[in-house]
Amino acid sequence: MHALVVSLLVVVSIAIIALVLLQPGKSSGLSGAISGGAEQLFGKQKARGMEAILHKLTIVFAVLFFILTIAVAYFNV
Repeated sequence: MHALVVSLLVVVSIAIIALVLLQPGKSSGLSGAISGGAEQLFGKQKARGMEAILHKLTIVFAVLFFILTIAVAYFNV
């Protein structure tokens, strides 16, 4: 069981890395950092299309990552 959980953890970790790298950057430079925070705070631009799908998949895989990490710690004891 431990080997299965560790294998799933490795697959989920690689998937998270790929998902984060596929997501486009918000803005570049200092002005982008300031305006990007304001847009996120006030919800001026909502993610649509592929960005929204990547964002949701990242959340799902992050939750899976935490669950599998706890499972590995539990089975390791």
